[in-house]
Amino acid sequence: MIELNDVSFWYHGQADPVLTGVGATIGEGELVLVAGRTGAGKSTLLGTVNGLVPHFTGGHLEGLVAVGGADTASHPPREFAHLVGVVGQDPLAGFVTDTVEEELAYGMEQLGLPPSVMRRRVEETLDLLGIADLRRRALRTLSGGQQQRVAIGSVLTMHPPVLVLDEPTSALDPTAAEDVLATLARLVHDLGTTVLLAEHRMERVVSFATGCCTCRATEPSSTARRPPCSGTCRSGRRSSRWACSPGGSRCPCPSGKPAGAPGRGARRCPAFRTFLPARPGRRCSPAATSWSGTARPSPSAASTWTCTKGRCSR
Repeated sequence: MIELNDVSFWYHGQADPVLTGVGATIGEGELVLVAGRTGAGKSTLLGTVNGLVPHFTGGHLEGLVAVGGADTASHPPREFAHLVGVVGQDPLAGFVTDTVEEELAYGMEQLGLPPSVMRRRVEETLDLLGIADLRRRALRTLSGGQQQRVAIGSVLTMHPPVLVLDEPTSALDPTAAEDVLATLARLVHDLGTTVLLAEHRMERVVSFATGCCTCRATEPSSTARRPPCSGTCRSGRRSSRWACSPGGSRCPCPSGKPAGAPGRGARRCPAFRTFLPARPGRRCSPAATSWSGTARPSPSAASTWTCTKGRCSR
């Protein structure tokens, strides 16, 4: 259901990657715990599953993240709304309506489900999470634990095959946390739902988990692998011989001897060429006069890359 293959990610303006070489395959009906210290990249890893990273956050993503066979890098997050349900760390920030009942129904409205189905699922979820007495309460008047339950319920009503939860029990007392985790476990065993969740209090989750993934913070290093240079280069007839990077930062030449600098954000690198993508899905053409994308070392290397939505990808 979820495939991660050699995934690395950099935020803009950061030399060191947040994720490096992450690989995992998570099948249907698994509950996988993502563990690690604060800042180790747990939330970033979860964000790649529905495409919010990098489509919303920006940054540079390498490798493959696929859900149900669909690559999250080449599809916008909206195309995963029916596949992946996401519950973030701050429930209140994700609410879009005013009352509990409206919030539980909102996601189903966007999916165009019939009203009879929506009513039945809302009632089932209210009973499942023990919040039936809150149905008409204003969301801002709820306690942190109650808001967390509503946030989880708003995702459960859509019946997505994949659930991604970022510290779902952080605002719950031990009893309420165990109830929520038991509910997730029932979804895994009864419906075959795939659950990926990050949690600091591992003792709460470990008895329900079928697997565990540990994130470790990357130590800053001057020799850390950097994302490929990218940008738009225009320098007349020599534009195909320049490597650029976004934001005006300069790219080092492979030879270490730049031949010059025609303008902000570019250096002339004799060993580099840039390639002009044709239409999406076609091979990158080496005949470039200007190009917005990633510099590649040679035409032979670039021939293994294809263009998707104006970007080169393997």
